[in-house]
Amino acid sequence: MSENENRPVEVEEQQDDLGKIEISPEVIEVIAGLAAVEVVGVSDMHGNFAAGVVEKLGGRNYRKGVKVDLTDEGIVIDVQLAMNYGVSIPEVAEKVQENIAQTLKRMTALDIHEIKIHVVGIRFDQKDKKMPEDY
Repeated sequence: MSENENRPVEVEEQQDDLGKIEISPEVIEVIAGLAAVEVVGVSDMHGNFAAGVVEKLGGRNYRKGVKVDLTDEGIVIDVQLAMNYGVSIPEVAEKVQENIAQTLKRMTALDIHEIKIHVVGIRFDQKDKKMPEDY
């Protein structure tokens, strides 16, 4: 993890000069993750091994599958997710990008440089996998 990933993002839009507002990259990851799973067609988020362990132990990792990079060009977000079988992957991916950008703009006033969607799995409805009664 580079040191850029841990530094807070400064919000530039301020009405009054009451002080500086900073938003941690972890907060951006949580907001982006929740915005992604709101989109119809997204099955779930994909995280690393540590995120899976946290969930197995009863915790909820809302940052799962989201990585924020603070670059010279701006904020870059990588999202790893699984989609439901039968959906249009390009359409759902575009809706995920739009929902993340709109939600982050509304909640943080931050403009995002790039949102990269990585579809790493397809989920099948378990009901469809039942064997017919005749077998």
